[in-house]
Amino acid sequence: MPLSLVLASTSPYRKELLARLQLPFTTDAPNVDETALPEETPSSLVQRLSLLKAQALMPRHPNSLIIGSDQVAVCQGRIITKPGSHANAVAQLTSFSEQRIEFLTGLCVLNALTGESQILLEPYNVYFRQLSQDTIEKYLIKERPYNCAGSFKSEGLGTVLFERLEGDDPTALIGLPMIRLIQLLKYFRFPIL
Repeated sequence: MPLSLVLASTSPYRKELLARLQLPFTTDAPNVDETALPEETPSSLVQRLSLLKAQALMPRHPNSLIIGSDQVAVCQGRIITKPGSHANAVAQLTSFSEQRIEFLTGLCVLNALTGESQILLEPYNVYFRQLSQDTIEKYLIKERPYNCAGSFKSEGLGTVLFERLEGDDPTALIGLPMIRLIQLLKYFRFPIL
């Protein structure tokens, strides 16, 4: 019996990306504590959480390949959170003017039947142009990205804020690096085409 595919996420952005493969899959909320451990680096954090998210679904999806993913944005060595409010988003975007933001995405594919997993880290850099307060206000009013780390949506109007992008997998910026995911699915001999 072939393994089913499960996305350990309720993110509409990750779901939309995975749907591009035109494969049947289900989504399920992993409900894990995403608090960083003391002295944990952002890279270690996202890899650990991607594995934890996949492992959390093993009991409910025993005959599945489970995809776990986690992402953080880092600016000047500190993790950037979701703003949650207009005022916080203004502060974040103001601090990003002419700065580089590094997005680190942890990706795990776990065979729930065997317990074998493959975990990787996919970095992606966003370089912001000089941002005026007027540009920031207009952007936030139009996009309202208050539930997005860094206060912008790269898949939307957020690209007006960027000077340039740098990385191997542009979908990593949205939270699910599809090029790398396909490599992991092939490793587990999961039929894609």
